[in-house]
Amino acid sequence: MLRILTVDGRLLFATRVVRLFAYGFLSVVLVLYLIKVGLSEVQVGLLLTLTLVGDAAVSLWITTTADRLGRQRMLLLGAGLMFLAGVAFVLTGDFLLLTLAAIIGVISPSGYEVGPFLSIEQAALSQIISDKQRTRIFAWYNLVGSFATALGALCGGALAQALEGLGNTPLASYRAVVIGYAALGLVLGLFFSRLSPAVEAGAIRERQPRRGSATAPTHRFGLHRSRGVVLRLSALFALDAFGGGLVIQSIVAYWFHIRFGVEPALLGGIFFGANILAGISALAAAKIADRIGLINTMVFTHIPSNLLLMLVPLMPSLPLAITVLLMRFSISQMDVPTRQSYTMAVVSPDERSAAAGVTGIARSIGASLSPSLAGALLGTPLLLSVPFFLAGGLKIVYDLTLYRAFRSIRPPEEEGVART
Repeated sequence: MLRILTVDGRLLFATRVVRLFAYGFLSVVLVLYLIKVGLSEVQVGLLLTLTLVGDAAVSLWITTTADRLGRQRMLLLGAGLMFLAGVAFVLTGDFLLLTLAAIIGVISPSGYEVGPFLSIEQAALSQIISDKQRTRIFAWYNLVGSFATALGALCGGALAQALEGLGNTPLASYRAVVIGYAALGLVLGLFFSRLSPAVEAGAIRERQPRRGSATAPTHRFGLHRSRGVVLRLSALFALDAFGGGLVIQSIVAYWFHIRFGVEPALLGGIFFGANILAGISALAAAKIADRIGLINTMVFTHIPSNLLLMLVPLMPSLPLAITVLLMRFSISQMDVPTRQSYTMAVVSPDERSAAAGVTGIARSIGASLSPSLAGALLGTPLLLSVPFFLAGGLKIVYDLTLYRAFRSIRPPEEEGVART
């Protein structure tokens, strides 16, 4: 993979590792730190919600203007916002100031990807690699990010505990982690500053001019020719994310605890294994896509995954439920790199950042709406397992609709190749 990548490609992989490490590094102590600086649980919950809203708004603006104003410039801006948010969290314990910093800055409460980086990096990677290599590169890109998050969480927790063991107060120990997060924002900016003009949207127009490319009309959200495709994909991705939001990891963990009395230590082991399998499954997606195509891979691996999800609550014992869940995770992420690759392939090169940003925001909105519904269902004993069935059903509807709507729209590497 490293031989395939240019210097810019290797830099983008490095920024992915640094950023996801930072997100995982902070996520394990963020809530503990906010409680220690004097915020109540209600204030922490509100701050985290507004953080996600702010990240979505910042991402939408930056990603939809990146191809016009410059991808490197917008990535540097994002890194700067990440650094400033970390500094603000270190310097103040005032709820209003922290909330303002969380809304404007880039903070990841979950440890997963937030902010504008993912969308712009995908657009840049798509530009500097061949169409045939795109899905494979995206698979590795997702895998290294998953492992970086896990390593960051491990290091963040270990550092805080080690500092407490040396006699520091919990607040001082957690603050050191926040300082580390801010410092990693600077490292991220340093890597972004080394990118070449080859990652910019204008570079593809210079190499491969298209009729009308220079005068293509600019529409809202930075989209023009591909606007219809992106909006249809966004609607479908929002439906998929809404279904996924019903069974996020914390909800599934709670279900295992209520249904089988599973203790936290075993829950951690279950989901560590599940996430490792999910990350590895992304690598297999590239080889499958080479054989049957991106849309077919997305749909034909996702439907079995969702059927397995619906089988989990039907299992009569804990070992069987864990086995089915792990089987589900072993194929659940095959649609992620293929989905990202397909989106980049079917839009115009100068719309890639905007397309990734709009579809990403659609997924964020969809996923943010469903946990409250899942919580209400979990609060009723007779409806405890309904989130699994509802999520699986909605996701299968998404799969079938996606197949029907987009099976005839093929990426460049599949043109002229017969598919099922």
